[in-house]
Amino acid sequence: MQRTVSSTIVLNVTEPADLVFSIAAAGVYDMSSEHVTANLDGAPVSITELTDVHSTRLHRVQSGIGELVMSYTATIEGAATPTARDDVELLTYLRPSRYAESDALAETSAAEFRGIQGAAELLTAVSSWVGTRLSYIPGSSLPTDGAVRTLLARSGVCRDYSHLCVALLRARGVPARSVAVYAPGLDPMDFHAVAEAWVDGAWRAVDATTLAPRSTLVRIATGRDAADTAFLNVLSGRAELVNVSVSALADELPNDDLDQLVSVL
Repeated sequence: MQRTVSSTIVLNVTEPADLVFSIAAAGVYDMSSEHVTANLDGAPVSITELTDVHSTRLHRVQSGIGELVMSYTATIEGAATPTARDDVELLTYLRPSRYAESDALAETSAAEFRGIQGAAELLTAVSSWVGTRLSYIPGSSLPTDGAVRTLLARSGVCRDYSHLCVALLRARGVPARSVAVYAPGLDPMDFHAVAEAWVDGAWRAVDATTLAPRSTLVRIATGRDAADTAFLNVLSGRAELVNVSVSALADELPNDDLDQLVSVL
């Protein structure tokens, strides 16, 4: 499968700012082409690339005042190689985190999924439960909302679905984490978020929104929750988001059998 992805983020920087972007495909893919650029009022700005333990590629920009345009394009050939298991990593993804409060949802998860045998069956049950109890409503949640608030509101966007899946899975003893992706087939197009759970010796994708086929997803960032996977962090200074545009295309869009185990490759 060949996938072509791109994104452009426009910011109005009103105070000199230290910015970190997470918009590049993770460093696990073979790419026939790739370009990352940053321009401040039309002039190039230097970019520092950093890579974390999950091969998430972070691009740091020290921006002056003005209009900053950050752009990314890449063509990805084939699938990524699955990463090996790390026991410390699995332990990390069993613990509660800022937006996936598995401790607070322990009783809810136990009541709803009691008696389910096996992680694969639990994965399907959690995905279906979240997908049928939440309404996908753009703008219905705040960037600071976690899984508990999402469950109470019964609505949200992709990151909210992801956080609730992660929290419920962790509460039943299954390591789970959040993943930011490019998603061919997504409509309307945007950055997308899914969950991953450690099932049958591999990380398996869970997308309770069912808005895009899981087999076409392109990994961008991986972490405990949105605190680790946001497309932009303003570390200091001030920058207002003006516009975000995203594109993700695949040379085929297969049907997504929700009963199958699928990995983000």
